[in-house]
Amino acid sequence: MEPITQFSQLDLSKSYTYADYLTWKFDEFVELIKGRLMQPMAGPSRLHQVYALNMAANIRQFLKGKKCQVYIAPFDVRLTTGGVNGDQQITTVVQPDICVVCDLTKLDDRGCLGAPDWIIEIVSPGNTARDTKTKFDLYEESGVREYWMVYPGMKTITAYVLDNDQYKLAGEYIEPGLISVATVPGLALEWTEIFAED
Repeated sequence: MEPITQFSQLDLSKSYTYADYLTWKFDEFVELIKGRLMQPMAGPSRLHQVYALNMAANIRQFLKGKKCQVYIAPFDVRLTTGGVNGDQQITTVVQPDICVVCDLTKLDDRGCLGAPDWIIEIVSPGNTARDTKTKFDLYEESGVREYWMVYPGMKTITAYVLDNDQYKLAGEYIEPGLISVATVPGLALEWTEIFAED
């Protein structure tokens, strides 16, 4: 069988697994959601990168010496609904912009197997539905305890916390002030530091 070296060789109507994903040899970062291939994402904008690094740096500083760890994309998060599955049974692999994992048994050399505790997605204009609907539903169903959506253009953050298997709005942040993190007690990010551009 001919190796897959370009995204265009894949059939978007087919269902794929993580085992398939591991064989692909192209540069685009793609995601699988319930076996369905998501179109490759455009490279992040400069502000997307600045805000992601601002958040990740603050989170990493706080987590030093604690049991949780922070990761930034590209970082494979294999979401499963059961226990440890073989690569053939895993049909969902996402690349969150930022994720925090507190159960270190979920980590291996390939990324995270199971739901991170906290995921942050920076919403790009072309991917709004992916982050606000597709991934919202997926993360809720998979048991991601906290989900933040960051809107760079509006400098807004919407935070959700899992409550009885459903996301409840924890807050919308549109102006300077501290934003508490429900899943990491004691951690609060300052709005002005997140959206600082220098």
